[in-house]
Amino acid sequence: MDLRADVLVLGAGPGGYTAAFRAADLGRTVTLVERFPTLGGVCLNVGCIPSKALLHVAEVIDAARALGEAGVEFGAPKLDLARLRARKDEVVGRLTGGLAQLARQRGVTVVTGTGRFAGPKRVDVETADGTVSISFERAIVAAGSRPLRLPGVDDPRVMDSTAALALDELPRRLLVIGGGVIGLELATVYDALGCEVTVVELLDRLMAGPDPELVRPLERRIAGRYAGVFLGTKVTAIEPRTDGLRVSFEGSKAPKQALFDRVLVAVGRRPNGDRIGAEAAGLRVDAHGFVPVDERLCTNLPHVFAIGDVARPPLLAHKASHEGRAAAEIAAGLPGRFDARAIPSVAYTDPEVAWVGLGEAEARARGVEVEVARFPWSASGRALGMGRGEGLTKLVLAKDTRRVLGAGIVGPHAGELIAECALAIEMGADSEDVALTVHPHPTLSETVGLAAEVAAGTVTDLYLPRRRPPRA
Repeated sequence: MDLRADVLVLGAGPGGYTAAFRAADLGRTVTLVERFPTLGGVCLNVGCIPSKALLHVAEVIDAARALGEAGVEFGAPKLDLARLRARKDEVVGRLTGGLAQLARQRGVTVVTGTGRFAGPKRVDVETADGTVSISFERAIVAAGSRPLRLPGVDDPRVMDSTAALALDELPRRLLVIGGGVIGLELATVYDALGCEVTVVELLDRLMAGPDPELVRPLERRIAGRYAGVFLGTKVTAIEPRTDGLRVSFEGSKAPKQALFDRVLVAVGRRPNGDRIGAEAAGLRVDAHGFVPVDERLCTNLPHVFAIGDVARPPLLAHKASHEGRAAAEIAAGLPGRFDARAIPSVAYTDPEVAWVGLGEAEARARGVEVEVARFPWSASGRALGMGRGEGLTKLVLAKDTRRVLGAGIVGPHAGELIAECALAIEMGADSEDVALTVHPHPTLSETVGLAAEVAAGTVTDLYLPRRRPPRA
C-alpha cells in the first residue's frame, strides 16, 4: 500500500502528535507513523505518565506514614499489584484513547509500525500486514530515544525503566544503577511500596542537572530510608544466580559484592537517530544518535525537520511538544523558530526537585556575575503545616539588573511551582516584579515571592542583618 502526505511525522510521542495535529490544523494532509499500538510514544505509554501515576501512590503512602507524627495512625498499606497495575493502565488508556479521537477529528492518518527512510522523500513502514510506503513533501522526525543498557547482561531480573513500570512483582532487594532523575523517581516508587532500595551512581553526586544545594534535602531524606546510596561507585559485574543477582562494585564506600532480587539500569538514554534509515535520505546523524538541527528545527535537508529527544538535549516531553508545534508551523511556511529562554526540569522524587534557567554553579563557571536569593521553607507556614520544612526556593539574578536568570525549588510540589519562575525568565522580569506580585497565603507558591523579597531587601518573614554603612 502506498500513501502520500504533505507532512509525514515519524514518531507519535508528545512532540510528534503535537506536530501532526498542528500541521493538520494548518490545512495539511498528515500521516503519523508510530511503532506503539497507541499514540503517545514512550512518555505516555511506558514513561512519564505511568511513572507519575505510581509516584502519586507512593506520595500518598508516605504522607499517611508521616501523619503518625501528627497523632494520626493508619495501618500498614495492603498492596494489590494487579489493581495497582490496572489503575496505571487505566490512566494511560484514557489519554491514548483521547489522542486517537483527536487524530480522527483532524483527519490525521495513523500508520502503526516501524518507519525508516527509503529516500529523501519516502518512508517505508513495516506493519503487521506488510510494508507501507509513504511519500511526502515535508517530514518531521520525532523518533525519540531509548534507554541505555549494560553490555553483556541478559537476565529478565535486570530491568530498564519500561520493565520497572510494568510492576509485575515487588523485589525485596532492589539495586538502582544510576542516580539521575529516572533512577531516583523509580527508587521513590519502590521504596514507598516496601522494597529495600540501594542506589549506586558513578559520579560523585546525585542528579547532575540542578545546583547541588537543591539536591541536599533529597540526599538527606533518602540516606535515612534507603539501604544504601553509594556515589563514585561503578558496577563491575552482575552474576545471575538462582537466589538473586550478585553484583560487584568498585568504589571507596561501596561493598565489594551484594545480592539483589532485581536490578534497575537507569544510566541514561540514547537518541534513535541511528534507527531511522537516515543514510537512505542523506539525513545527517551525529555519533551520539542526534539529528542536528538549526534554530528553525531544520536538518541538513531543507524539507526535513527534527524535534524532541532525537534532535537535541534536554530530553524532555514538554520541550518536544513546543518544538513540535514550531516545526509544524515552519513546515507549513509560517515564520518562526524555537527560541525558549528557559526550559524547566523536574525530578518527581520525594522531595521533588525542580530547576529552570541558569543555575548558580553554572553561572560561576561561565563567569556570569549573579546574586542569589534563598527562602527556606522552614519559615513557610504552609510547608511546616505539611511537616515538610526541609524545602528551599532559590532565585539566581543578574547582579546589575536583578533580572531573573534562573531558579530552583526543592520540596513537595516543586514541579508545580517552577512554572512561575520560567515565566519570569521568559518575560524578562526582575526581582521586584516577582516580589510585588501578590501571592496567596499560606501557600508554597508564596515562597517564590518571598525569595524575590529577599533579593529586593524587603522581606519581613526573615531577619537579614544589613551591613552598616562605613563611618565618615
